[in-house]
Amino acid sequence: MRYPFPQLCVVVTAAAFALLAACAPMRVRENPATLAAQSTREGALASRLHWTIVAHIAVSNAKDGGSGELEWHQDGASYTFTVRAPVTGKTWKLSGDAGHAVLEGVEQQALTGSDPERLLHERLDWDVPLTDLTAWIRGLRAPDERSAVQYDAQNRPAVIEQAGWKIEYRDWFSDRDPPLPRKVFASRGEARVRVAISQWSFDD
Repeated sequence: MRYPFPQLCVVVTAAAFALLAACAPMRVRENPATLAAQSTREGALASRLHWTIVAHIAVSNAKDGGSGELEWHQDGASYTFTVRAPVTGKTWKLSGDAGHAVLEGVEQQALTGSDPERLLHERLDWDVPLTDLTAWIRGLRAPDERSAVQYDAQNRPAVIEQAGWKIEYRDWFSDRDPPLPRKVFASRGEARVRVAISQWSFDD
């Protein structure tokens, strides 16, 4: 049974998306400087697999939209992805590892499966590329997949196109070394995932 957004999330309005939006950065074609910068970024961050973000997430498709406050803990292959709707106070949590996923807060009993993205799609109608987003949220290319990257004037990724998704980086925490994304917008067809990060922390 599929559950519509309003049962768990705040319905997204144009104003809510406007709060997440920002002007797209200037884009620079791939060149030796951008390739070197991305290689340095990936060398510094690819092995840092224990982190937490606090953010606002908004998801939409052709029919529905929802938003909430996100806390995402990543501990190697294990993860906890918790979304709370501030107005309704309802919360759901997706947790698991590479081969197992548990979705709590949708029904009285937890729902389980082997594919977290399938659980989100079937139960919430959320199209979130969670596995690859683990890399994209850090401004990295997902491993083992072809990609095309455009950069901003500071040689940071502006757009990553990979696995049918277009990931746009609208703002950065420039005081971090290396800089970390602040606003990450992902789209594929009519699916939209927008994450505005307020806090980054690493445990390694």
